[in-house]
This record gives sequence, structure tokens and C-alpha cells, in this order.
Amino acid sequence: MRLTIIRSTRSFPPADLIYVGWTEPGEWFNITVDVTRPGTYGADFLYTSNRGGTISIDVNGQDVTAPLEITSSNDARDPISWRQWHHWNLATQLFKVHLNRGGNVLTVHILTKGNMNLAYFDFKPIRR
Repeated sequence: MRLTIIRSTRSFPPADLIYVGWTEPGEWFNITVDVTRPGTYGADFLYTSNRGGTISIDVNGQDVTAPLEITSSNDARDPISWRQWHHWNLATQLFKVHLNRGGNVLTVHILTKGNMNLAYFDFKPIRR
């Protein structure tokens, strides 16, 4: 599965991608990730955020990250306010996580500020 959020790099989600939007602090959602090779993965994250904020990630019910800072993708040069939710960012290796073989349930918690659109995480194996 692919769910990515982005940091510092402009990017765009695939056409017709369904994403989680209009988030608020205290909300959470689950993502199931099916893994064929267990190991440590770095997660890239594609998102927009009008105000910035923090999220955290659980894997299989265990907290695996401290609060993760999501930087604002607000562009003061854009005079049309609704377009602020269309300035996508890619946060490369936002976090690293060990994933087991088979199904892993990730819980994404919105901790602060909200008003984010969360497109996907892209998990890439960390080679030692």
C-alpha cells in the first residue's frame, strides 16, 4: 500500500487519488500495509497543510514515533485562499519503522493544528 506525506519537495498526487482531508486534532485513521519482506522502512509522506502541525504513528497498536512535525505548505505568494490546500509537499523519510511480514496496521494520529490533506506514505526499505 502507498500512503505518502511530503516535506520540502513540491510534488503532486496521482490523478483521482482519494486522500484524507480537513483533519482536526484528536482524529485518527488506520492504514493496512501488507509487507512481503520484513525489515526497517523509511516513509515518505505526501501532504498539504495550511498551518503545519504534528502527527504520530502507531504500528500494530504500538507507538513508534514521537510527534512528527509537518511543516506548513502555505504559499503567501498565492492570493487565492482555497488553493492553499493544493500546494503539495513531499516529506522524505519522515520516519523510519520496522514492519513485520504480512499485514501491519498503521494508525495515524492528528495531534496539533490539523487542516491537513494527507495523500500517501511511500515505504522504502532501508539498506544497511
